[in-house]
Amino acid sequence: MKLWEEMQERYLNRYGRRARIFRAPGRVNLIGEHTDYNDGFVMPAAIDFNTWVAFAPREDRKLAVYSENMAEGVEFDLDASSPSPRRHWSDYVFGVAVMLEQAGYRLCGADLLIFGNVPIGAGLSSSASIEVATGYALLNNSGLPVEPVALAKLCQKAENDFVGMRCGIMDQFISCCGHARRALMLDCRSLDYRLLPLPPDVSLAICNTMVKHELASGEYNKRRAECEAGLSRLARDLPQVRALRDVTMAELERYGRDWPEPIFRRCRHVVSENARVAEAAGALEGGDVAAFGRLMAESHRSLRDDYEVSCAELDLMVELAGQAKGVFGARMTGGGFGGCTINLVRTDYVEDFKRTISRGYEQATGRAPEIYVSSAAEGAAEVTP
Repeated sequence: MKLWEEMQERYLNRYGRRARIFRAPGRVNLIGEHTDYNDGFVMPAAIDFNTWVAFAPREDRKLAVYSENMAEGVEFDLDASSPSPRRHWSDYVFGVAVMLEQAGYRLCGADLLIFGNVPIGAGLSSSASIEVATGYALLNNSGLPVEPVALAKLCQKAENDFVGMRCGIMDQFISCCGHARRALMLDCRSLDYRLLPLPPDVSLAICNTMVKHELASGEYNKRRAECEAGLSRLARDLPQVRALRDVTMAELERYGRDWPEPIFRRCRHVVSENARVAEAAGALEGGDVAAFGRLMAESHRSLRDDYEVSCAELDLMVELAGQAKGVFGARMTGGGFGGCTINLVRTDYVEDFKRTISRGYEQATGRAPEIYVSSAAEGAAEVTP
């Protein structure tokens, strides 16, 4: 209610009228890392950090956008003949508009005011949050229906083709389709999904190492290439295989033992991680959060040793979590080489957990971490008073 009133006041001060407001959340991935671009399985949850877009229609076909976070306004003409990215934060907004128009949605002009509290650069998908919130705003502003899965695809396309970032579908999908108190197991090939219950007395504690090592982007592309090399080798013996998600561990052990060691280990992570996601779904459905925590630990070891995308700071965070009370599981989350860990923590132990992690991490590294605590949140929706 308070934020709705603040957004209305800010909008009134800037544009002189009242607005409708939509919000879309960021996300954290509980398990299933580096599986999305291998047609595999992931298990994200939406979090209580959002981007809000306030909007009202205008008579022309222009979008006037003001970001409260950036303290900057920009304009975009929906009738521009060949729109191109500006290498600017506004690309996330205008890219969605371009993809909606190209998909056949005739948009109306609008004045937009944007504010977000998803931590930027922490791997919690602030980009998908702004894309999805913008998509909901533009469609509703134009009196057009919103189909969440279709919008998630178009927002991913905006980030891939307009912004120029080769992300998978997970971030936009969970921002559109997340549910409160639920994790979501997503098949990144078919986009079929299952909602899974999270215990009501468990919180999601996300610990930001405050580091991002320079080799991250280059190593990410290298991992993708190594997965593709393994898939190409497997296809010689298993012609029915379309992606690593189609391979069993027995098949990988049989056909991959003579490969170069890095390629075998990259593929072993992906194959084992897909199996862990399926097992983790069963653990949540059975209410066995301890089993889920053990799978998180296995996932981290695999990411550290087989996929080699962890780093000393992430490993330290996970080690410190193992010393804290009330922790069911911990692992790195996201692309790696810095960023965040995700921890499942009993809610009544969250404050003790934060103290333990903050003290231990700062003593070891000299850096104070940021710790974000959330429950699993609802996906994108209109905000009303």
